[in-house]
Amino acid sequence: MNRMKSAEDRSGEGGTAGREEPETAGGKVTTGGILRFFVPLGLSASLVSLSHVIINGTLARAPDPEATIAAYTIAFSIFTITERPAVFLRQTCSALASDRTGFRSVGVVMAYVLLFTLGFGSLLSYTPLGPWVFRTLFNAGEELLGGTVASYRILFLVTVFSAIRCLFHGIIIRNMQTKWLTIGMIIRLVAMYGLSLAWLHAGWMVDGRAGAVIFLLGMFVEAAVSSWEGRRIYRQMPERLKDSQIRRARDVFPFYRPLVVTSIISVMLAPSINVMLGKTADIELAIASYSVALGVLNLVNSFFTYAHQIVLNFYRQDPGAVRRFAFGANLLPAALVALLAWTPAGRTVFGLIVGAEGQLLDASIEALRVFVLFALVYPWVDYFNGLAMLHKRTRYMMGSQAANLMMTIAMLIVLTAAAPGWNGTVGALAHSCGVAAELATLAFLIVRLRRRHDIRADVPV
Repeated sequence: MNRMKSAEDRSGEGGTAGREEPETAGGKVTTGGILRFFVPLGLSASLVSLSHVIINGTLARAPDPEATIAAYTIAFSIFTITERPAVFLRQTCSALASDRTGFRSVGVVMAYVLLFTLGFGSLLSYTPLGPWVFRTLFNAGEELLGGTVASYRILFLVTVFSAIRCLFHGIIIRNMQTKWLTIGMIIRLVAMYGLSLAWLHAGWMVDGRAGAVIFLLGMFVEAAVSSWEGRRIYRQMPERLKDSQIRRARDVFPFYRPLVVTSIISVMLAPSINVMLGKTADIELAIASYSVALGVLNLVNSFFTYAHQIVLNFYRQDPGAVRRFAFGANLLPAALVALLAWTPAGRTVFGLIVGAEGQLLDASIEALRVFVLFALVYPWVDYFNGLAMLHKRTRYMMGSQAANLMMTIAMLIVLTAAAPGWNGTVGALAHSCGVAAELATLAFLIVRLRRRHDIRADVPV
C-alpha cells in the first residue's frame, strides 16, 4: 500500500491517519526529512544504556554490592530473552498497522505473547523450575539464588509494559512522530533516577528487587507516554484501508513468527562465543577483553540500529534518497569505532567508562580493532532487514541469522585451534565474520527475490 497517498485517495472509515509527511523537494525525500525521523530514534536507543547506569549505581550501594549486582544481572539475563518477542511488536506494528483494523490485529498478537511470557515467568518465579534454571544455566550458588528469584519475580512483569510501549511505538514511528520515543525515554530516565534517589534517601533495603522496581517504574512511565501519543494517532487512523491485507491476528503471524525464531537463533550466539573463548590461551583475559570491547561497540552501534525503519517509512516514496542516506550514514559507526581503536581517545573511553587498564585494556583495544569489520557491516544488515520487512519476507531474516550462527561457530572452531593466543580477538573476528555472512545471505535473497519477480529495484514486492 502506498502510505503517501492523499487522504482523499484513501478508502475506509474513521478519518485519515495523523501522519506527518516527510519533507520533500520536488516529490523527493530530503536528507533533512530523514534526519528528523532518524535522529530521535537513535537518541532513544542510545539513552537506554543510562537506565542500566542508574540501576547499577543504586545496587552498588547495597551492603554486599557484588552479590546484589550479580543476582540482578542473572535475573535480567533471563528477562532479556523472554522480552524479545514483545520487542518485535514494534517492527511488526510499524510494517503492518496501516489502519485501525491492522493495529488491533497486532494487539491481539500482543495478548498471545503476554499470555505465554507471563505464564513462563510465573513458572520460573514460583515453581522449582526457576531455581533449577538459575543453577544449571548460570551456575548461581545458594548465596545468589534467593536474590535472583526475588528480582525475576518483579522483572518478568516488566514485559507487560514493554509490549505496550513497543505496540504503540509501531504506529508512532509509522506516522513519523519519532520525537515521542526520545521524549518517552527522557521521562523514563527522570522517573527512574528520582525513584533511585528517593530509595536511597529513605534508607530502604537495597537488593536486587530495588533494581527491578526501578526498572519496572521506568518501563511503566515510557509505556504510558507511548500509549498517550499512540492513542491520539490511533483515533485519527482510518478504520480499514481497501488495499490493506491485515484483517485479523492470523494475517500478522506470517510476518511476526520468523522474527521470533530469528531472536531464538541469535540468543545462541553469546553462549557459543563464551564457550569457545574458554579454549583460548588465557580464558579470563579472552572473555573479559571480548566483553569489554563488545560493550564499547554496542555503545557506538546503538545509535544506528533503526536503519530498517528508514527503509520501511521512506523507501516506497524515494528509494534513491534512502540508498544515498545509507551510503553516508552507514560508514559512521565504523569510523567512530576506528577512532576509538587507533587513537588515544579509545584508551580514555575504556578507562573512564569501562574502567579497563593494563593488560585488559590492551587486549580490549585489540579486539575493538577487529570489531571495525562488524561496525562496517552491521548497518547494512539492518538496511537489508528493512527491505525484507518491506517485502513481507521476514523468513529471510531467519535464514540469515542461521548463517550468522553457523559462520560464527565455524570461525570459532578454526581460530581457537589455529591461534588460541589471540584470546578476545578470536571472539571479535568470529562474531564479525558471522555478521558478514548474515549480510551476504540477506543480499543474495533480496536480489534473487527481485529477479524472480522481474521488478525494478525501487519497487517493493
